[in-house]
Parts: sequence; structure tokens; C-alpha cells
Amino acid sequence: MRKLLIGYDGSEHADAAIDDLQRAGLPQDVEAIVLTVADAFLPPTVDPKDWGSSPLDEKIRKRAEEMRARALKAREEAAAVAAQGAARVKQLFTSWVVSAETDVNWAGWGIILKAEEWGADMVVIGAGKHSFIERIQLGSILRKVVGACERTVRVGRPLQSRRESVRIIIGLDGSPDAELAMEAVAERRWPPGSQAHLITVIDDRLSILTPSLIPRLARWSSAADSDDDQAWVDRMMNAASDKLQGAGLAISREVVRGAPSQRLLDAAVDWQADCIVIGARGLSGIERFLIGSVSSDVAVRANCSVEVVRPKPSRP
Repeated sequence: MRKLLIGYDGSEHADAAIDDLQRAGLPQDVEAIVLTVADAFLPPTVDPKDWGSSPLDEKIRKRAEEMRARALKAREEAAAVAAQGAARVKQLFTSWVVSAETDVNWAGWGIILKAEEWGADMVVIGAGKHSFIERIQLGSILRKVVGACERTVRVGRPLQSRRESVRIIIGLDGSPDAELAMEAVAERRWPPGSQAHLITVIDDRLSILTPSLIPRLARWSSAADSDDDQAWVDRMMNAASDKLQGAGLAISREVVRGAPSQRLLDAAVDWQADCIVIGARGLSGIERFLIGSVSSDVAVRANCSVEVVRPKPSRP
């Protein structure tokens, strides 16, 4: 059974992330926890006999009690919000086993810690249009969860269209994580007429490197390719197309040059994609130094849902 952790705060964007799961190709046998994190500090309980009797001790004790009362109230409110989210999930996915939980923590870390503790296969969080200040705060949470969580993360956004079929962009760069992203799409069930658009972005900033310094080409390149990018890209795309067609998806593909995150974002707009699926660590070593975090940049800035795929974790 697949284990799904849904970070839920009761906002319209969190609701949209739950609705978006209807278009994620997920199976019928899912165990889902809807988690609402109360953003507060819960001081530890202290035995009264351990408190001192000075005025300063009394002031600290009173302050701690006030903070604890606020945190407990926030957790109580969070429990009502989590129950609301769980009810929405149950209504949409009647075969799933769904429960609601709360935590008192900073929002991003609360989600990450629960995902690791529970052994979630996927973490789901919402995103949407916010004010400038809200967008900064949300971006921070998204980057933290996408960057620090060792699980697949799906950032759900409001639907871009009302069509039955799904349009998925898959970023391929020859890395093991990118191949995992493609396989994650291939193993799911998609509505008739759904399409996958494969994109490989050749980053011109890597043109100074020789193939021996680019680990991602190890599987697809050969000595005969020399400096011909198209040869290894064709082999990689052909293999991906065969697997995805087996899942009933219509395939289109393109190779472009430029900054990977921006080209993926532009393609999602031009192609009216419902979701971008990419690997968490497409690059390593010197390549990561040159390119930076493509996955977190795409997850924060995309106008559609984004799924950042990681290797399946071992069960705790």
C-alpha cells in the first residue's frame, strides 16, 4: 500500500492540492495521513518543584505557561482543520484509508519529520497565488520541503483545464533520478488521451566539460558519440518513449538549449501542462555546482503542479 502524507492548512490552495491528486494516476490502495502543523512553540512541561522562587523564575514560569496554553489552543484548532482535510480526501478517494493528525512545529519541518518518521512514499503540499509577503513565506516552506525531505514531493496547484486527459512534462537529463521520474509516470494509470512531453535541456554552461567529467552520460553515451549531444539524447528518449507508451500515454519530445529550470517552466506554459515531473537530483558534483537546484526552482515557480521524484525509501 502506498503511503501518502498530505500537508494541509485549510486554505484554498491546500484544497486544490487534494483535488489535483485525482489527476496524479495514483492507485486505489493508498494510506493517507492529512497533517496540519500548528505553527507555534510548545514549551516542555516542568515539574513545579523544579522552579525557583525568585521574581525572575516566576516571570519565566508565567511566560512558559502562556506559551504552552497558546500552543495547545493552536493544536486544537489544527485538529479541526486536519479533520476537514481528511473528510475532503475521503470524499474524493473512497477506497483510500485516510486519517488526520496534527503537530506543533514550524510548518516545513513538521511535514519533513512526519514524512521520515512514518516512512511516507510521497508528500503533498499546496501552492498558489499569494500576496508578495505570503509568496516569500510559501516559497521558503516549499524550498525547505522539496530540498530537505528525502521523499517524493508533489506540489499541487489549481487545475489549468477541465479536460479529462492529463498532460505531463517529464524532464530527462540522463541521470538516475530523472529515469526514476519517468518510471514513476510509466507505472501509474492515466485517463484515455493523456500525453507525456519529454524534454531534455542541454545547458550551454556545460559545454566546456568533456564527457568523462559528466557522470549523467555514463549510461547513454559511447566513445563513438564524441561531442554529439543528439546521439545519447536519442537513445535516452527512445527508451523512455517505449516505457511510457506502454502506460497508454501519447508521447512528444524535444531537445532545447538554455537554463534547465526556465526552459521547463516555459514549456509548461506553452504546452498547457497539468504537471511537471522531474528527478530531485538530476546532477551531481561539478554539474550541480554550475546549475544549482533545478527541482526546487521549478517546484516554487511553476504555474502547474510539480512532482519531484526521489528513490523509494526503505521502510523504517
